[in-house]
Amino acid sequence: MQNILIKNASVYGAAEHPEAAVRDILIQNGKIHAISENIPAPAGATIIDATGLIAAPGLVDMHVHFRDPHTGDTPAAEDIISGAEAAAAGGFTTCCCMPNPYPAADNAETIGYITQKAKKACIKLLPYGAVTINQKGMELTDFEALRRAGAIALSDDGYTIRDASVMCAALKKAQEQDCLIISHCEDETLARNYAVNEGPVSRKLNLPGRPAIAEEIIAARDIMLAKHTGARLHIAHVSTAGSVELIRKAKSEGIKVTAETCPQYFTLTDEEVMKQGSMARVNPPLRSEEDITGIIKGLADGTIDAIATDHAPHTQAAKSLPLADAPSGMIGLETALALTLTLYHKKILSITKIIELMTINPSRILNIDAGTLTPGKDADIVIFDPYALWTVDPACFKSNSRNTPFAGMKLQGRPVCTISRGEPVGSSI
Repeated sequence: MQNILIKNASVYGAAEHPEAAVRDILIQNGKIHAISENIPAPAGATIIDATGLIAAPGLVDMHVHFRDPHTGDTPAAEDIISGAEAAAAGGFTTCCCMPNPYPAADNAETIGYITQKAKKACIKLLPYGAVTINQKGMELTDFEALRRAGAIALSDDGYTIRDASVMCAALKKAQEQDCLIISHCEDETLARNYAVNEGPVSRKLNLPGRPAIAEEIIAARDIMLAKHTGARLHIAHVSTAGSVELIRKAKSEGIKVTAETCPQYFTLTDEEVMKQGSMARVNPPLRSEEDITGIIKGLADGTIDAIATDHAPHTQAAKSLPLADAPSGMIGLETALALTLTLYHKKILSITKIIELMTINPSRILNIDAGTLTPGKDADIVIFDPYALWTVDPACFKSNSRNTPFAGMKLQGRPVCTISRGEPVGSSI
């Protein structure tokens, strides 16, 4: 294993040096050995000149779909290995896999398969287990067995637990075991499988829409259940200003709730569906300009704790279907950092805040050993240029999939080197 010396980086997220400053980082035997000024290069060390660049903890994505295992009749749009390569290209060194591959991760054997295959991946991959058997929202899984097998939290993401009594029982059980429940908040009787946000765009397209209230009703319900049970609740992919306000109020009351959003929800409105059709179909759907404003405010004031991608690969054939028939989802690992940096360039979020949202907070929420640069810990590091100009070209992605609505967009800021456990795994240096 090579020794690496990163020279003259603007270092953020160092546990021993919380204030950002120009420093060197010495990596030996896969671990961070030292973070200081003017570290002499050991004999034979690889030198990375990071002058003018930022070095931060490797990004942590607490919400990805890698479609693995996959036993369907059609080819998988992604797998653990290709998903990990896409993550590394985007600056991520830890990703957490949602439990809705096929079959669902509702048993110890499937969790074991994921953890074993993850050992071959170029970054760290951590599985979630399902809350209910086959994610049907009816019968609880064996939480203890899933956690023993390696599940770091539980979720039925992709589906809402419709029955409040089942969700309440899940939260009670999770509270007893100090386990986090991640909730997909959508009232399915209102959202159904509609392709677009309810509003002017759905009316122009003459299609039924998924209303914002569908998310907010379940968010309110689950927050109330979290208060009732004392359990920890995390709300996934927040997309509406109303949900942000519910979470803000809950936090002010001391309820144990955290939340994430995704770059698409502070970047694109539902008008994008008029331009790109099914490529802009995602669940929950792209919302209004008012919702974008609410999401950004929630990020800035700490109501929203984390930025995740909800990386959801689909095949070209599936995304070529008409809007009403195509699956929901877009990939996001290779564009997330640059899209988030748009808020830095607009002077809305600082670099420190972005790193908090994409490394420190998700690690804290999940109670995993990531999110800081600490001597003696694994050298999981992203080096990025916040000012690099580039154009999104899906043909250059490491992901097996190309379903992004950001194709052709000009962005500013991108990773130039990702180091996972002391090894460069994604680099343009």
